[in-house]
Amino acid sequence: MTSSRQRPRALVFDWDNTLIDSWPAIHDANNHTLESFGLPPWTFEETKARVRKSMRDSYPELFGDRWEEAGRVFYERFAARHLVTVTPLPGAEAMLAALRAAGFYLGVVSNKKGDYLRDEARHLGWDGFFGRIVGAFDADRDKPAPEPVYLALEGSGVQAGPDVWFVGDTGVDMECGLNAGCIPVLVRETPPIDEEFSAFPPAIHVGSCEALSILVRSL
Repeated sequence: MTSSRQRPRALVFDWDNTLIDSWPAIHDANNHTLESFGLPPWTFEETKARVRKSMRDSYPELFGDRWEEAGRVFYERFAARHLVTVTPLPGAEAMLAALRAAGFYLGVVSNKKGDYLRDEARHLGWDGFFGRIVGAFDADRDKPAPEPVYLALEGSGVQAGPDVWFVGDTGVDMECGLNAGCIPVLVRETPPIDEEFSAFPPAIHVGSCEALSILVRSL
């Protein structure tokens, strides 16, 4: 892992489990869908390990030609529950407020469906922090493809590249950041283990939203 410390002009964030804890709603809706199609449910740990790609990239592998039908079942269940369970991660709101006040452009790129993503941001009162909030199906391809990053930066005056930090908690996030030519930043309490990110290594690791805020504003 390298240690780039060039001050960014913009930060693009993953959403789920980078800024908010949404695993309970995702786990519930995914297991409801699996069971509706006669498949065994996953444990909570399996959900956390396996839910990485967007629905249009992952559900065809699970449900074959019926993946779009399965997607409707998932989203019907998810829509009924996600706003009452969405919970900000510690320090996330203070970080976003501080970075926005300091003049950084902020965006979101998530593999959650865009409408639900933006509903959650409005519910939390966070929509004003971000120039663009980009979810699954908003761009031609989903994360880890670079197109959602380009869309998130549209109109900002900042081009995807080393002036942009892509911030997330998974290998898919690191891959997306690198695919877009940005600086990939891992935010999670536990540091990377050997070979965990061998294909798409983060340039920076911090343990929390608060630590990220302090680092960025110190540059």
